[in-house]
Amino acid sequence: MQYRASIAAAMMAAALSLTAAAAQDDPRYPDWSGQWRKAPDGGPPRYDPSKPDGAGQQAPLKEEFKRIHDASMADQALGGPGLYVMSVKCIPMGMPFQMSIVFPFEFVITPKTTYILFEIMTSQPRRIYTDGRDWPKDPDPTFTGYSIGKWIDEDKDGRFDVLEVETRHLRVPRLFDQTGISFHEDGQAVIKERIYADKANPNIIYDEMTTIDNALTRPWSVKKTYRREPKVVWPENNCTEGNNDVVIRNESYLLSADGYLMPVKKDQPPPDLRYFNQPRR
Repeated sequence: MQYRASIAAAMMAAALSLTAAAAQDDPRYPDWSGQWRKAPDGGPPRYDPSKPDGAGQQAPLKEEFKRIHDASMADQALGGPGLYVMSVKCIPMGMPFQMSIVFPFEFVITPKTTYILFEIMTSQPRRIYTDGRDWPKDPDPTFTGYSIGKWIDEDKDGRFDVLEVETRHLRVPRLFDQTGISFHEDGQAVIKERIYADKANPNIIYDEMTTIDNALTRPWSVKKTYRREPKVVWPENNCTEGNNDVVIRNESYLLSADGYLMPVKKDQPPPDLRYFNQPRR
C-alpha cells in the first residue's frame, strides 16, 4: 500500500511539474521560479514589516481585541507562549501569518491554479484558483482559506504583471502574528492581495495585502517584500521534530534534556495529575 501511494505521489508531482513548466514557457506568465524569502528587515515576522512587532504594529483593533492582544503579550513577557500556543502545538499558521514568516517558499504557476508552497510544515500550501470559478457555496473553512485569483496585464505588453487574490473561508481561531493579534471568531475575514514583481528588479516581489475583519476598526493594509534566493536549498522543517514544548490544556511547559517536565513561568503550577496514582505521604 505504501509503495502504491509513493508511486501515486510521484506521478502527481511529475504531472504538476510538467503543467507548471508549460505555464512558465507561456510568454504571458511572469517567471517567479526559484526560492523566495521575506526580505530581511531587522525584526521578527510580523504582519506590517514597516513597523515594530507587538504593540508597535499599531493594529487597528477594536477595544475588546486590543485587550486580548495585551493579555497575550503579558503572558509572553512572563515566559509563556500567549496566544502563540497554537503554533507551539504545531497547528498551521494559516493566512495571513504564513506570508510573514522567514522560511522559504516557491510559486508554482499553472494555467488554472497558482500554488505557493512552503518549506515549513506549519505553513500549508496555498492554492489560488485562476480558472474563473465562483465561490463555493458552503466550504469547510481551512487555515489557508479559499483563494480565487486573476492575472492582470497592467502595462498591456502581452505579459501578466499582477496576480490579484481574494481569500475567504478562513478557519478560526487565527492570529496575525506570534504576539497574539487576533481575528474575530465569526470567521468572516476577507484578505485581498496584489502580488507583483519589482519593475527594475525581477528578484523582488511585493505583496500588497489588505485584511478586512470584524476585530478591526478598519481594513488593515500593508506591503510585504520577498527576495529570490541565489541558490535553492530545501531542508526539512518538521514542527514536531525536536520540539520540547508541551501543552497541557491551556498551559505550556518544557521538556528538559533529561526528560522531566519544567515550568516556563515563575511559580507556574504543575499540571493536574488526577488520573495518575499519587504517592502516599
